[in-house]
Amino acid sequence: MTMHRLKNVLIAALVATGTLAGSAAAVQANTLDSVLEVGEARNEAARKSQQKIDRLADETRDLLSDYKSVMKQVDGLKADIEESINEVTVIQRQMTPLVIRMIDGLEQFIELDVPFNLEERRERIAFLRSNVDRSDLTVAEKFRQVLEAYNIELQYGRGFDSYSAAIDINGTTRDVDFLRIGRLALVYQTTDGTESGVWNKETNSWEPLDSGDYANAIRKGVRIAKRQATIELLNMPVAAPEAEQ
Repeated sequence: MTMHRLKNVLIAALVATGTLAGSAAAVQANTLDSVLEVGEARNEAARKSQQKIDRLADETRDLLSDYKSVMKQVDGLKADIEESINEVTVIQRQMTPLVIRMIDGLEQFIELDVPFNLEERRERIAFLRSNVDRSDLTVAEKFRQVLEAYNIELQYGRGFDSYSAAIDINGTTRDVDFLRIGRLALVYQTTDGTESGVWNKETNSWEPLDSGDYANAIRKGVRIAKRQATIELLNMPVAAPEAEQ
């Protein structure tokens, strides 16, 4: 009887031991799976982090390459700008004497030209000269003003106009109406219509005109220039071109 009980106890102990061992093994298996899962998660996170680091590194290298390329272009532009500034400085030094020579030439031309609108034309020359030494004007602006003055003189050769002024006739100051036909003829007629004259380019002086030949034509020309009459053919004292030698 006693031996039978001992066997039963022993069997029960072995069963219990086996059960405990199984339970322990199961717990250990679950713990190992958890550890492996955590390790795999950490490895996956590490891989993603490394990929992110690699991507950022690639982007950084690209940005650095772009930066170096841009800086190289900037250095090239700086060199071009410095060269352009040097060229502009040289041009400015050369332009000022040119502007002065052009003003001198224009003034000489006006003094030798048919003497119409002399006050206005001389004032234009004085204006150009006063601007040469102005520091608030660029050389380009000074050059533009001179070119504009040249263009005005060019247009005078194509114009047809009339204006009033006073001239000396035989020692007497008389008010007259001038009629200019381009640079072909410059004539005058006193406001009372009694005297007429023409500028002689060869003698650089005024010559009287026979009132019977040109008085009416000059009077009509003045009215046409002032837009007080319709355009018509006029008989004017125009110097004949010189014959070739």
